[in-house]
Amino acid sequence: MRRILVVGSGQSGLQLALGLQADGYDVTVMTNRTPEEIRDGRVMSTQCMFHTALQHERDLGINFWEDQAPRIDGLGVSVAGPEFQRVINWVGHLDGYAQSVDQRLKMSGWLETFARRGGQVVVHGVTVSDLDYFARSYDLVLVAAGKGELVSMFGRDASRSPYDSPQRALAVAYVHGLGPRPEYDFQAVRCNLVPGAGELFIMPSLTNSGPCDILFWEGVPGGPLDVFADVKDPQEHLRLTLELMKQFTPWEYERTLGGVELTDANGVLSGRYAPVVRNPIGELPGGGAVLGVADVVVANDPITGQGSNNASKCAAVYLDAIRKHGDRPFDREFMQATFDRYWDSAQHVTKWTNAMLAPPPEHVLNLIGAAGQIQPVADRFANGFDDPSDFENWFYDPELAGAYLASVSPGA
Repeated sequence: MRRILVVGSGQSGLQLALGLQADGYDVTVMTNRTPEEIRDGRVMSTQCMFHTALQHERDLGINFWEDQAPRIDGLGVSVAGPEFQRVINWVGHLDGYAQSVDQRLKMSGWLETFARRGGQVVVHGVTVSDLDYFARSYDLVLVAAGKGELVSMFGRDASRSPYDSPQRALAVAYVHGLGPRPEYDFQAVRCNLVPGAGELFIMPSLTNSGPCDILFWEGVPGGPLDVFADVKDPQEHLRLTLELMKQFTPWEYERTLGGVELTDANGVLSGRYAPVVRNPIGELPGGGAVLGVADVVVANDPITGQGSNNASKCAAVYLDAIRKHGDRPFDREFMQATFDRYWDSAQHVTKWTNAMLAPPPEHVLNLIGAAGQIQPVADRFANGFDDPSDFENWFYDPELAGAYLASVSPGA
């Protein structure tokens, strides 16, 4: 029986571990927290998973919260004008619904399931020297912990990483009590664009205390939304979140007037990081090699909501590659080829995300505006969150964008 070590207990690491376990591999998961510590700890992310990523969970039978999490059937965009009035407002319909489950709830549940099914869980922080030792005992070591010392083993790929500093300051609050949008009777993710300042995302989610909403500010560094760095008190974090909504997105602030509160004292998060693509093979001091997974090797800014989707898709690609590899050695050639398969899809996410971090060119503004008048354009935007490769066909190139709009305009 082949022995595989998975370092990390996030979306990609545990999805991989559970899939490999179901296939009969001898799998060990190393994590720095127990399920209880994960469940009771601070929120780790925002996450809205679209149809393809959710289907990977269904295929493994680990979609434990699908009947409880809010069903997200649309994705809407609003744009603030010079006086912070709403000048653009539309919602696109998703072909397959999306869902968001607080990773504290999901990862603690998955880790418990893995252990209950006979998997070995080692709760211990992992260093590079630890991996140097473990690599001699396992057929394959997968590093799915995207922060800390281990990431230093994977060199930055400058050709695929145009930014060397954070492009947004991030601030998240999980809340109860947010009112519904009056325009429609279904759940939707809302993307509110404040030109020059940043973005506010609002998404329905499921947390330990039931259905909730996530308020997520992305501020341009040094701008008026970049104000959370020194905020330590959760209530002050919420107060500031609402204050910024009142000033910059008053149409969303109206939804808070019935009274919102944090889901729990750990329901806030702030920080920033530079988007980066890294080399997939980590070289160990003793000459061994480990394979990076998901955020370890492709870490995009969350402006396009692709982190958990990328993680699920990466885990699915890696699982399939391991299954098909049989009894052959998991050498560097295997590792590079497996990452290259993942990059086939991840490259489209990286290109799209990096484009959205920059000021939009005129043809993109035309597309966003047209979505408010032509429903198929709004729907295509929305479904691009599930399949970002489609943006190649109509989004980046002004001529392709113009031809697309001409083909869907009334009277075409």
